Amino acid sequence: MGVFALLVSLIALGLAGSSVVYARAGRASRARPTTADALPEDVQGLREEVAALRLDSGDALRHVAMVRYDAFGDMGGKLSWSLALLDDHANGVVVTSIHGRSDGRTYAKSISDGHCEQPLSPEESDAIGHARGKA
Repeated sequence: MGVFALLVSLIALGLAGSSVVYARAGRASRARPTTADALPEDVQGLREEVAALRLDSGDALRHVAMVRYDAFGDMGGKLSWSLALLDDHANGVVVTSIHGRSDGRTYAKSISDGHCEQPLSPEESDAIGHARGKA
């Protein structure tokens, strides 16, 4: 979420800076620059930074989904859960917590390109599907 806020701030700053430049240039000529070469150096630098942030954000774990369920028939309350944390390339982890009457267990499985080397439970598959926007 912080990366998104930073990205929006940089875009707003770039737009504000470019409007000031255009306002000054507009006094002499009403035509706006149409190429990246015609932009001031600081605005071009901001555009390059925003492009770099977009590339970096692809590796952020920003696709998140949780599935809550009853792991055992004699227990209610949906206290067990599976949580998928994925990046834009469907790489990440799925964490599962199984709640029983006398104990709880937590498991983590690595996800690569949307697939896992270990078998996935139906709830883990659902969490991954929801995180990828396919459920």
